[in-house]
Amino acid sequence: MSIKQSELILNENGSVYHLNLKPENIAKDIIFVGDQDRVDKITKLFDSIEFTTQKREFKTTTGTYNNKRISVISTGIGPDNIDIVLNELDALVNINLTKRKPKTELTSLNIIRIGTSGSLQKNIPVNSFLMSSHGLDLNGMLHSYQIDAISNKEIENAFVKHTNWNPQKAHPILIENSKKLAQLFLSEKMFTGITATAGGFYGPQGRVLRLQLEDAQLNNKIDSFNFNGNIITNLEMETSAIYGLSKLLGHHAISLNAIIANRANGTFSENPKKVVENLIEYALLKLTS
Repeated sequence: MSIKQSELILNENGSVYHLNLKPENIAKDIIFVGDQDRVDKITKLFDSIEFTTQKREFKTTTGTYNNKRISVISTGIGPDNIDIVLNELDALVNINLTKRKPKTELTSLNIIRIGTSGSLQKNIPVNSFLMSSHGLDLNGMLHSYQIDAISNKEIENAFVKHTNWNPQKAHPILIENSKKLAQLFLSEKMFTGITATAGGFYGPQGRVLRLQLEDAQLNNKIDSFNFNGNIITNLEMETSAIYGLSKLLGHHAISLNAIIANRANGTFSENPKKVVENLIEYALLKLTS
């Protein structure tokens, strides 16, 4: 059975619907960024550019850096966008788009997220780097898939108990990073910890403007969670979706965070752009060394 046109939508030129990409347009090593303007900030360091395209917030540029072919893709904000990006990237390498059938031999991509985040712990200062050992999914998107094989029930249940998690919300899911990529990017410069992934920027991350929160103490509960030394170090909006879908689809993923704020002590980086630039240079060096 071939995949129906309504399930795998292609553009008139044969490219996948949202990303506007064909299989030959992407490398096996792919850097994810949220901001489309950050694509150029990375690829300006490349030795050469072979391809670039953009549709909506999804901008892709492929080129070479230190003789390694790399693609950089902007995903926009949030786990819903990650669902689009990772499924369409997987389709490019693991589905025959002409026959609309999965390939018998599957390809694993290396996904490296370079993003910004706020630290939840006082000992992780602004202007530092943090690697997500796990993504803690608080938004529920992954529950659309069969997740039992990738979740960690013991830590998830401990988190639910610690926070008195509202059962009307999606059950949290904890997903580990790619050990292969973790070994590549880890160094003395890098903090590590669990990254919580929210489904929004305001209420889901405990910010109050005019709307009151379902649980006004949730951030404090998240900050104080500790399971056998596993603590939640930061909060953002993409990591758990990247980790979860990558695990399910057979890809490798790592999330590298430029810490530009510390919500525990209320500080913010005086030069957040420089922190991101430093992380970009660090990631490119590690990826190509």
